[in-house]
Amino acid sequence: MEALRQDDPRRFGRFTALARFDEQASAVRYVARDTASGETALVTAARPELAAVPVFSRRFRAEARTAERLAGGWVSPPLETGKAAGTSGDGPEPLWTAAGYVPALPLDEAVGIAGPLPERVVRVLGAGIAETLSRVHATGAALQGLAPGTVLLAADGPRLTAFGPLGAAASAEAGPEDRLSVRLGYLTPEQIAGEEVSAASDLFVLGLLLAYAATGATPFTEGPAEGASRRIAEDEPELDGVPQELRDLIASCLAKDPAERPSAGTVAAELALEGAAGLARGGWLPEPLAAAVADQEARVRALEVPAAGGAETPGTDGVPGADGVPGTDGVPGTDGVPGAYRAPGAETAGPGGIEEDRGTTRVLNTGPRPPRNDTPTTQLALPQGVAAPPPPALAPTAQQAPAAPGTPAAHSAPAAPGGAPQPGHPYAAPAAPYAAPGSVPPAGPPHGGPTPYPAAALPAGAGGAGAGGGGPMVSLPLPPAPAPAPDPGASRRTLLTIAAAAVGGLVVGGGAMAALGSGETAAATDDKPAPKPRRTLPGQAPEPRWTYTHPASEAPPLTAAVWQDELLVLTGESQAAAVDLRTGKRRWQRADAAKGQAALAAGTDLVFVASPTEFLWLAPKDGKVVHRVRYTEAFDDLAVGPLAGSSGPVIWFTASHTVTVKAPKPKKGKKKGKDKQVPEAFFLAYDIVRRKELWRTPVPAGRAPGTPSYRVAAERSADILVRQRSASLTPAEVRAAKRKGSVRSFDQKTGKLLWTKQYGAATPEAATAGDEDGTLYAAVGTDLEAFEADTAKPLWHVEGTEGSVYGTPLIAGPLVHTTESSQSVGAVERESGRLVWRRSTEVPAPGNAPSITLSSSEKTLIAADAVQVTAFAADSGERLWKFQDIGAAEPKGATVSAPYRVLTVGKTAIVQRERSFYAFPVA
Repeated sequence: MEALRQDDPRRFGRFTALARFDEQASAVRYVARDTASGETALVTAARPELAAVPVFSRRFRAEARTAERLAGGWVSPPLETGKAAGTSGDGPEPLWTAAGYVPALPLDEAVGIAGPLPERVVRVLGAGIAETLSRVHATGAALQGLAPGTVLLAADGPRLTAFGPLGAAASAEAGPEDRLSVRLGYLTPEQIAGEEVSAASDLFVLGLLLAYAATGATPFTEGPAEGASRRIAEDEPELDGVPQELRDLIASCLAKDPAERPSAGTVAAELALEGAAGLARGGWLPEPLAAAVADQEARVRALEVPAAGGAETPGTDGVPGADGVPGTDGVPGTDGVPGAYRAPGAETAGPGGIEEDRGTTRVLNTGPRPPRNDTPTTQLALPQGVAAPPPPALAPTAQQAPAAPGTPAAHSAPAAPGGAPQPGHPYAAPAAPYAAPGSVPPAGPPHGGPTPYPAAALPAGAGGAGAGGGGPMVSLPLPPAPAPAPDPGASRRTLLTIAAAAVGGLVVGGGAMAALGSGETAAATDDKPAPKPRRTLPGQAPEPRWTYTHPASEAPPLTAAVWQDELLVLTGESQAAAVDLRTGKRRWQRADAAKGQAALAAGTDLVFVASPTEFLWLAPKDGKVVHRVRYTEAFDDLAVGPLAGSSGPVIWFTASHTVTVKAPKPKKGKKKGKDKQVPEAFFLAYDIVRRKELWRTPVPAGRAPGTPSYRVAAERSADILVRQRSASLTPAEVRAAKRKGSVRSFDQKTGKLLWTKQYGAATPEAATAGDEDGTLYAAVGTDLEAFEADTAKPLWHVEGTEGSVYGTPLIAGPLVHTTESSQSVGAVERESGRLVWRRSTEVPAPGNAPSITLSSSEKTLIAADAVQVTAFAADSGERLWKFQDIGAAEPKGATVSAPYRVLTVGKTAIVQRERSFYAFPVA
């Protein structure tokens, strides 16, 4: 961190800037505090000269919205977005976004402090990143936001802070005519070939990051500069320094063919089966890093709000360049270069060649940053024979400007063959970067941390060295962002140029530049034919057969149920509606069935719905009410509770009413006591085809108002096994149970209570399910145990993940499918309890156990939670795909936090999240 500079903004909405956290190519990050609440935030403020470019502004906001939709897990939730107040000068006010501050170190700084990281740290780091990537890839998008400076290491796990190419940019420059050049620091084989960036590209960069974290170097270091592009595209990575247990996985991420790279989900599971949070539990950072994080947290707590009106930046006396752009005096090419940015104080270097800005005051005793240990690879240059035609209408190029006085030359440090540092200097600082055409060559370390590829000497254009046109750039299409309607009065066209690049300089390869103008989508500027439709990526959800969005004018549905493989019946606060399962179109709506419970099939020609006051039978064609049975008439004024379960035409439910119990006759000379109003409860069976009550059995009343809530745990030929939901137990029942739950058995034909039993140490809240063969499966502590239902004899148990609890299991064929709050699902054998498989959904734990559903064929197991839907092969646990609905792309789109729900019918899985429904094909 550094103290604020004189021209830094002091206010960001409700937040007051306290210090600079770090600098990036396109933004500066500040530690800020809300003085009213004391809340601390990390504010990312776009550089004013870039914020003035309209297309940058749109892209910045789009990446901020992506962060908002990914919030949770390893992404800090955004707190506020807006324009900064109190910006000095007459320039434009920077765009900014604020996220909750978490004490953390950027990966490059962590490696600089501790050197190569231990295997467990690399596993947690990679699993956390992969878990977030899998959420992004589930939508069919690529993140393009990974870099050593955008990944932070916090005490509880990693954090991602960039959500697109702007956040991960190695350099960003504003040029003439509102043009913007953004260069990324990582290159992949497909980018060298000029191919489309995909989710697999994120995996290649993840492999580079993990290799860098494990070794302190990047895996393509050996060889001459002119062969760098060929090595990335063709050679095997140098992974000798990577721990053996991680080498194969990282090598697979670095596969040349994107199709051969694993999915993010596979990487997450291979690195940490229990999830990154589980592996990080108890502390995961080495002592030097844990101390550095704690020190940062203490320093942030000690920061005080600057005095009103700002303050002179101390410590600038006698520093060259302190009154202007630092160190630009006498540097050719610095006058009139639009948007040129130079690292402040780059002409001075601290001990060991570490550049330090002497024009500001450091916060407390932070001192100079530790040396970066990203071993320089080699400069990247594409042979002339492979160069693509230069892109049209680029900003005028210029010859490379000489370095500022005192700036280390790119090759001044002694180096081993191939550009690697000499032995004894494993963490040598990278070579000085090359200046982008038309800008001042950065003399200090580039913003955003090291990259695996240092500066590249640009190949000559068609006219030879120094001729205009520059070198070709690698095509890097941007993810779509909402753009305002073009201004018909605009006289100049905004252009955003995106290219894969080394730090401060261009990385060249096949393909042409991508251009994004106002109101336009990215389009290639070369004459290549349009690419073929992109194939479905591994792990990506299949295309839905249809989608349905419930009208915004109606409340979100409360329940959803499938009727006869024909209708999806939804009930809400104001009405019930039916959606055609073949087309996804709404067929009817009916106000009578408002607030109804899940719809059921009453025979082959009627839809049954239990409303709060009556049973309804609706015509499937138009939803008209064919029959109705009011509770007050059919059940002697009973208040009917929620359905406990159903089987064929029979439903089971609880009900209660209040009765008066007269006071006993008093003894002689005593006053008569008061009559009491007490609840009386019943458990009932009802045939919805014959519209007839089958039996009614008295049961203990539940918590006020008196109706207990039951759930059928198992149906057997002679009886049904029922659990009472713990929330409806009376205080007296809770005390008597002594933290143990019970199961009741009722006769199927008569409703007679046969027995009540407890199973081991299973609590009243424990998830429980049974099968038709007389086995009951219950969560006991962190384990899943099987019991003989009639005797409560234990049969077997399966150990769960530490600190986790099992959710309600699902029995199918020879397997019991399991779900845990550690966000894992699995399968065990019914007979023996042998674990068949267990997989993580890669949703950050802890949380509720995902709900699980089987497809009609029982071949696909689908897990749903508040974050995503994950499909697995039921027999092997192979992760098939993931799905996330991250909401509408409009800036003011409502944030959806409702959990996912899944229904299956035939070869279709209906996925619901609040108002949105998707019909996915499944096996």
